[in-house]
Amino acid sequence: MGKLTMATPRLKTVRTALDEPVTYERNEYYNSQDHRAWRALIISRANGTCQWPGCNRREPRMFADHIVELRDGGSRTDPLNGQCLCGQHHSLKTYRARMERPYHHRSAHAP
Repeated sequence: MGKLTMATPRLKTVRTALDEPVTYERNEYYNSQDHRAWRALIISRANGTCQWPGCNRREPRMFADHIVELRDGGSRTDPLNGQCLCGQHHSLKTYRARMERPYHHRSAHAP
């Protein structure tokens, strides 16, 4: 009988430091110096810890989240409009904000 071997994975996980620049393809604001400085301030102010109530998770990449989203009239660079969130809670918060917009048509599958 032939010998079974395992192939080595081709993809590797790369972890980035919190202060390493993150680039975005769709919106130039997120690549600006103003946003990078705001992001660094928000994450360092929270010591790299998720500020969602009861979470306190620390991940290699944390999100500087606009509490009131830009599209809803929130300030781009006001530190009072920022919070540090882990990926799970950033996605949850963004989803909820989108569902609360009056022009959003909810599907039958939306919670």
